[in-house]
Amino acid sequence: MSDLSPHPTYKRVLLKLSGEVFGGGKVGLDPDVVRGIAEQIAEAAREGVQVAVVIGGGNFFRGSELQQKGMDRTRADYMGMLGTVLNCLALQDFLEKEGVETRVQTAITMGQVAEPYIPRRAIRHLEKGRVVIFGAGAGMPFFSTDTVSAQRAHEIKCDAVLMSKNGVDGVYTADPRTDPDAVKLERVSYQEALVKGLRVVDAAAFSLCMENKLPMIVFGMEGEGNVARAVRGEKIGTLVTAD
Repeated sequence: MSDLSPHPTYKRVLLKLSGEVFGGGKVGLDPDVVRGIAEQIAEAAREGVQVAVVIGGGNFFRGSELQQKGMDRTRADYMGMLGTVLNCLALQDFLEKEGVETRVQTAITMGQVAEPYIPRRAIRHLEKGRVVIFGAGAGMPFFSTDTVSAQRAHEIKCDAVLMSKNGVDGVYTADPRTDPDAVKLERVSYQEALVKGLRVVDAAAFSLCMENKLPMIVFGMEGEGNVARAVRGEKIGTLVTAD
């Protein structure tokens, strides 16, 4: 028997998804993975949670990595933004197969496949029960999708940012992949995380959430139902707060 509360903790959330997960560890898209994520989001949306989504593009391109191979960073970042749109359209397809209405909004205008990013329109879609998926990052180079997630969440008045990570299930006192003594924190303040250099998301995203007193939940994508649990507001990962 489920012990889930019938009333979600959050009314409106911004869910950040890792692009690497969409690829199943490879370059490109793994339809089975995207279908599974869509099923979880659909489940929460049907329960009344208003869900907006930002997806990374690491399964296609990472601007910083392309720069290391000799490409111009600005051009490489734009390629990464286009990669995020591919992921957005894939998630939209599987969500609509679940019977959930969706809208994709992009920071770079591409009218044949998506709406332009307009905050008031996004809010209206959410109020109508549609899942809104934001693509193309901030539309400018040098901005990570973590930072974009924080910015979009604040602008469309979300109650929390749900930051999913690939291979990390929360905020630790050190990198658990290299330090066996690292301890997972159930709760931490933004200020403490910044001072101690607990870098799970970039400092700009942390600072933006801290300034606007927007809580963040950092959790791992791995694990059955983790996305649905986070969207519902269940206890998972690490809660990062302004106090």
